[in-house]
Amino acid sequence: MVIPPIESLLEQERFELKPKSGAGTLSYEVWGFKDRGKTIVTRYNLAYINHAIFRGDHGRVLGFDNAHGYHHRHFMGNVEAVEFESYEATLERFQREWLEIVESEGAGKS
Repeated sequence: MVIPPIESLLEQERFELKPKSGAGTLSYEVWGFKDRGKTIVTRYNLAYINHAIFRGDHGRVLGFDNAHGYHHRHFMGNVEAVEFESYEATLERFQREWLEIVESEGAGKS
């Protein structure tokens, strides 16, 4: 008899950003399980929250998650389905995009 893996919270972090780093909050929540030493991500929620940039959607400027049965991207109140390659690729895209947003908003510039 094969026992199905038990999903658990793998990561839950919140980072308050200083104004020179863009201000706002970065939030990471990742669920999954370990299988033969490999981490399998089953659910994730990545968000950049900054009410000074966007007040809708609880301040979520940018987010990626797989709630509601599909992988999608939130951007200033709009939601669109995204192609899913891997959690690692999604995390990389999230990191790249929130940094681009911060740069376009002029954070850290004199």
